[in-house]
Amino acid sequence: MPSTLRRSREIPPTAGLPPRWRDLLPWPPAGGDLAHRLAGFLQVEAVQLECSGTAALIVALTALHRLGGRRAVVVPAYTCPLVALAVAHCGLELRLCDLAPGSIDFDAGALARLCDRDTLAVVPTHLGGRIADVDTARAIAEKVGAFVVEDAAQALGARRNGRAVGLAGDAGFFSLAVGKGLTTFEGGVLVARDVALRREFARTSGEIVPHRFGWELRRSLELLGYHAAYRPSLLRLAYGAPLRRALRRGDAVGAVGDAFSPDIPLHSLGRWRQHVGARAFTRLPAFLAAAAERAARRMARLNQVTGVRVLADPAGGQGTWPFLLLQLPDEATRDAALARLWGAGLGVSRLFIHALPDYAYLRGLVADADVPNARAFAAATLTVSNSPWLDDAAFEAICDVLVSTLRSGA
Repeated sequence: MPSTLRRSREIPPTAGLPPRWRDLLPWPPAGGDLAHRLAGFLQVEAVQLECSGTAALIVALTALHRLGGRRAVVVPAYTCPLVALAVAHCGLELRLCDLAPGSIDFDAGALARLCDRDTLAVVPTHLGGRIADVDTARAIAEKVGAFVVEDAAQALGARRNGRAVGLAGDAGFFSLAVGKGLTTFEGGVLVARDVALRREFARTSGEIVPHRFGWELRRSLELLGYHAAYRPSLLRLAYGAPLRRALRRGDAVGAVGDAFSPDIPLHSLGRWRQHVGARAFTRLPAFLAAAAERAARRMARLNQVTGVRVLADPAGGQGTWPFLLLQLPDEATRDAALARLWGAGLGVSRLFIHALPDYAYLRGLVADADVPNARAFAAATLTVSNSPWLDDAAFEAICDVLVSTLRSGA
């Protein structure tokens, strides 16, 4: 990594909503609690809060399995490993579907072949805030009587034709983890179109999600630490130093935080953290609008770089922009760019390191599968932070590295 790219400040890899200390006040905020505000924002009657997006998926799959008894869950072969762990936690069968070439969407033909009378749910994913093709997934799922659960973990605030994502299928879930925009450090939001299904989700959560003081205390302390450290001057220690140690070890999975425990915590989301989220929420719409405007400018600049493709949204789509997801011509070119940019403090990173079958720690839970498009997507993509702390000069430095890398042919 050239010394000219090193910075004394660290840009986070995603655009998290910057916290404010007054968010931490212990009493309920005026204007409604977090669930009420999110329901209005998403234009639904009610939302269900859980301790994480993963927990929300576990509650949804458990409830759906109880309703229908089916066991197979079809997910994209390139997605967060926590999705696979959630399916395993529920004792269900994981089926991996390849992506369409160069896309975050399911390969429609592969999806149709995977869906049968034992398919419980299909999980299209709005990866990185980009808007997935839920309509095709739903049409295929409906032919076999399967549910559609939208993974909108990274897409709180994204809309398609004016309607919030997460509502085109039978259910959807969002994450309130750090780096996803609004955060309670960890948290999840579960939504459903059907009133009866919402009741089943609430009933299931009441049965399988306990109150666990120890976990809530831990998350509360982590939220305080996040408020203290989430600033460019301290992120170099809190985020940058562990990142660079992992890169020196050659541990890409550790560098992006892709190594998850199969012991997924389930506990209720505490009231104080909900109050923190409700106060921060008042800043979220303006933050998302500014992020979209910034992303549009920077996408236009990146699209001028021959050989770089920035993933965008379909017609009528207005996604969220925690980062820009770039596809380069091949793995060698991507790796050459990352050799100069990853760890330079500029907010350049990777999303998920592998397609799901290729994580060593998931062997035994995830069967090998023929998913060449998912593997190609994992091999050729990188992310560029859309944080407001990434200034224009730093962004241009990233573009210069991409230009020189592509010109040199890696």
